[in-house]
Amino acid sequence: MSPPVERVLNDLDLPEAVDVVIIGAGVAGIGAAYALAQKGRKVAVVEKGIVAGEQSSRNWGWCRVQNRDEREIPLALYSRELWAGMSEAVEADTGFRRNGLVYVTRDPAELAQWEAWVNMARGYQAHSRMLSAEEARAMTPGNNGQWIGGVHSPHDGRAEPFIAVPAIASAARRMGVTIHQNCAVRGMETTGGAVSAVVTEKGRIRTQAVLCAAGAWSSMFCRRHGIDLPQSSVVSTIFTTTAAPEVTDGGVYTPDVTLTRRLDGGYIVAAQSRVRAELTPQGLRYARKFWKTFKSRRKSIDLGFIGRSFFDGPEALHGKWSFDRPTVFERHRVLDPTPKRSVVQPGLEAVVKSYPGLAGIKMDQIWAGWIDSTPDAVPVISAVEGTAGFFIATGFSGHGFGIGPGAGRLAADLITGDTPVVDPTPYRWSRLVDGSLIQNPGMM
Repeated sequence: MSPPVERVLNDLDLPEAVDVVIIGAGVAGIGAAYALAQKGRKVAVVEKGIVAGEQSSRNWGWCRVQNRDEREIPLALYSRELWAGMSEAVEADTGFRRNGLVYVTRDPAELAQWEAWVNMARGYQAHSRMLSAEEARAMTPGNNGQWIGGVHSPHDGRAEPFIAVPAIASAARRMGVTIHQNCAVRGMETTGGAVSAVVTEKGRIRTQAVLCAAGAWSSMFCRRHGIDLPQSSVVSTIFTTTAAPEVTDGGVYTPDVTLTRRLDGGYIVAAQSRVRAELTPQGLRYARKFWKTFKSRRKSIDLGFIGRSFFDGPEALHGKWSFDRPTVFERHRVLDPTPKRSVVQPGLEAVVKSYPGLAGIKMDQIWAGWIDSTPDAVPVISAVEGTAGFFIATGFSGHGFGIGPGAGRLAADLITGDTPVVDPTPYRWSRLVDGSLIQNPGMM
């Protein structure tokens, strides 16, 4: 089932021409639209389904710097400050609360990894601190785990995935952005090697700049236009609970279960946090590029076999479709993979075992999401050389919600030619296609 995402008003009539067309109304696309509106640009967001219908509403809601890949830290720091002021800026509650995040462990190797990260991140003014065993137990009240230590990131927080991106989208719309839901972009037209228009199922929009922020669908869209984008996805299941006593007002990670407090008094639960990798043509196409990431994260991945997604969906072979007929995008308005319901009962048992005071807690809703990833687990936020006016913001590798506002601002800066808010070099598209050595993924 799909999460209960807050609905956003729709613009039915397509504009004849805009400065920028954004494909996809997730956190990155909406973040870019909001930033471009602040810069005075005329923007149309075109979404095959609904705002935040896919991964932007199917995540933990964490807005963190802690344990980010070093290459993402500047963008994560900037995004976290945007989140801190976002509710006031958009005049609506995004659910952001700077309650801090706590990680605890009983594994010395994991603790050493966190300590190495904390020491490295001090150079970026990221103020996380290590916890002794006694402090770790004190910061997880009601939990009976025998922790040897942990880490606390007091400036991190969480927002509400079901309402945050719609709130930003509604603010962008009030600033003049038009948002066209249930309107798939079928393709892009170029003139002299430069973007000149997009073709949607409801008509054509002239433009000189396109941002592809289509999540798991980005690589397929790019491939249709002769652009190579190494990307693969995994499927993750999480569920929410009924209202229950407060054991954390923010988020807590333990080896047994991860909990995020929600505004309604329930929790987002990630238990046995393994993701499912399904065998697909696109996955096979880029398997060699993903080999390092697969080896480093093998313990957290369940391998699937050939199923429906091999033949239909964002990673199947769909060839050079025509722009004047319905496409796979219209068949999949909202990508809604089947959740792994077998995690619920063990997950609830893990919650109660960890926190006896939550006895009687029940599942409320469950869903799964496709997490679009790159070979080095760092997103692409970049212009595409060879196609003037075409930009990408995708491959967020499970980090997109937290860094989405900053990613949108960075994309907007690149589109307008303004000084980038952070160094865009780590996010360049070319690193994945020009023969450069793909770096190992960092922390998650």
